[in-house]
Amino acid sequence: MAITMHVDIVSAEEAIYSGPAEMLVASAENGDIGILPHHSPLLTMLKPGEVRVVKIGGEPEYYYVSGGMLEVLPHTVTVLADTAMRADSVDEAAAIRAKNEAQQALKDYSSAVDYARAQAELAEAVGQLQTIQRMRKKYGR
Repeated sequence: MAITMHVDIVSAEEAIYSGPAEMLVASAENGDIGILPHHSPLLTMLKPGEVRVVKIGGEPEYYYVSGGMLEVLPHTVTVLADTAMRADSVDEAAAIRAKNEAQQALKDYSSAVDYARAQAELAEAVGQLQTIQRMRKKYGR
């Protein structure tokens, strides 16, 4: 029997996933991070992007988070995000539109606030698109 840990992925609206997993991979602030059972305690910020949960038997499930926090305890991993959804629920057309609008806003910004907002929107859109692309690569969709 595989060694597992309990994983919770929670958004501001609802719990997205709760169950056992063999591994979790997420886009942390300083790069991708892989978490296995009995990992050292850790608290880190997440960038907008993919969270991959490898369930018992090695089957991965893909999720998108808009950023947030990752807390690792010896037997539990918690992802807290403002927005979290299954990767197959991400609207690719909307993400492409958001990316284009954010890139245009970066060109036309009129204040530091506009620029920071456009950067955040661009990061979210790019994270959504990367999640979709990785899922397609894995499943050939």
